[in-house]
Amino acid sequence: MKVWVWVAALLMLGIGLRLTGQDRLAAQLEQYLNEKDPVRKARLLVKLGESEVDQAKKQLQSGDDVASLETLEKYRDQAAQTVSGLKASGLNAEKKPAGFKELQISLRWNIRRVDDLILSLPVDKRPFFREVRGGLVQMQNDLVDELFPRRGGGKKANP
Repeated sequence: MKVWVWVAALLMLGIGLRLTGQDRLAAQLEQYLNEKDPVRKARLLVKLGESEVDQAKKQLQSGDDVASLETLEKYRDQAAQTVSGLKASGLNAEKKPAGFKELQISLRWNIRRVDDLILSLPVDKRPFFREVRGGLVQMQNDLVDELFPRRGGGKKANP
């Protein structure tokens, strides 16, 4: 009888920890959506993006590739909105890289993590995830261009 009590307690603890992770993601998302300052918003997206890629990985491992793709698309859209906000803010990323630099590093790291997800997929499902990855790569390159602008009137290199 005591064994069943312990098993039930462990199951409840596991469910509580899972809900805590979901609650944490929801709290991060709410904080990100309510933030108006583009630099703070970029810093919040660093943490939120990591959590969203983790969630996409868990969804993929559970066999829900559609939900995983939707989670990554949501992250890509949030990153696009944040990069646009940083650019529109008029801040000089070269002189004051706050926000730009953190987001660029985070995007680079999460692109690698998305690459790992893509490699775990069947070949026929990879193009959809590669499209999301391509958007993330473009934003990461845009941030690098903002952080390290070309001098002397030369054209920016196209990757």
